[in-house]
Amino acid sequence: MSLELSILALLAVLRAATPILYAALGGLLSELGGKINVALEGLMLVAAFTGVIAAIHPPPGLPLALLPWWGLLAGLLAALLLAALLAVLHLECGADLIVAGIALNLLAAGLTVFLLAELAGDKGSTASFATPALPSLRIPVPEGWPLLDLLLNGESGHGHHVLVLGAPLLALAAWAFLRHTRAGAWLRATGENPAAALAAGIPVRRMHYLALLGSGVLAGLGGIYLSMGVLTLFQAEMTAGRGFLALAAVFVGARRLAGVCGAALLFGAAAVLATRLGTLDVPPQLLTMLPPLVTIAVLALPGWRRHRHSNHR
Repeated sequence: MSLELSILALLAVLRAATPILYAALGGLLSELGGKINVALEGLMLVAAFTGVIAAIHPPPGLPLALLPWWGLLAGLLAALLLAALLAVLHLECGADLIVAGIALNLLAAGLTVFLLAELAGDKGSTASFATPALPSLRIPVPEGWPLLDLLLNGESGHGHHVLVLGAPLLALAAWAFLRHTRAGAWLRATGENPAAALAAGIPVRRMHYLALLGSGVLAGLGGIYLSMGVLTLFQAEMTAGRGFLALAAVFVGARRLAGVCGAALLFGAAAVLATRLGTLDVPPQLLTMLPPLVTIAVLALPGWRRHRHSNHR
């Protein structure tokens, strides 16, 4: 494979992995704070829906150029509110976190379909409305560097979507936050041993709220990319399990930032492979199963290796 084809393949994987990566970063933040967030799917779905609806029905007088950013803000706010509901149910009301997360996933799936019918007059999608998309950014590259231009600006030369560019930058920001800030150290300490963290004067409950609310915002970014990046519309259940793949990426990556990012890229590569195989005479149901099958295989591999090693001792 030539270098140019390798770059194109890498870009395709990055685009496919972007929504998973955002949600996986949110899942990692929550997990490191000692709270597993199984509501990532619902958070993505609510943000994707709210971003499109807000952009279609903006407040009066809002300039056209600001419509996509208004949608982004509204989508993130919706994800934040849903994450806040999860946090209150668990931290204040004592609800089981996993059960509450599953309930919010079901709520998000049903509520978005209901509101879609009420606000857009369609239970399937908002295709009948013109949805403004978040822009792409072109990075200036000196003449004579075609491969660098391809990498930084894509095959069209018009640049990459802002949320595609933002995903690796946010991963770096997450590393800096977790390793080089006091809040990040407190968060990790809370997740490792909340009793010891509380004895050391760390505000454990505040860190738990930070973990759940922060994971909601990050998952929301992934959902908004689906409806205002990959497509410029909202479709019922358009997240298609990406939130669960993101949650799996947290455990496949062994709760480490580099591992989580690598797992998200792996699942993105599986999605790209499924798309490529779609041009062949392959049953579409099998292609839909490919990313979950990769997830199961990767999750099962460490246990199989340990079992095989123990049998040879």
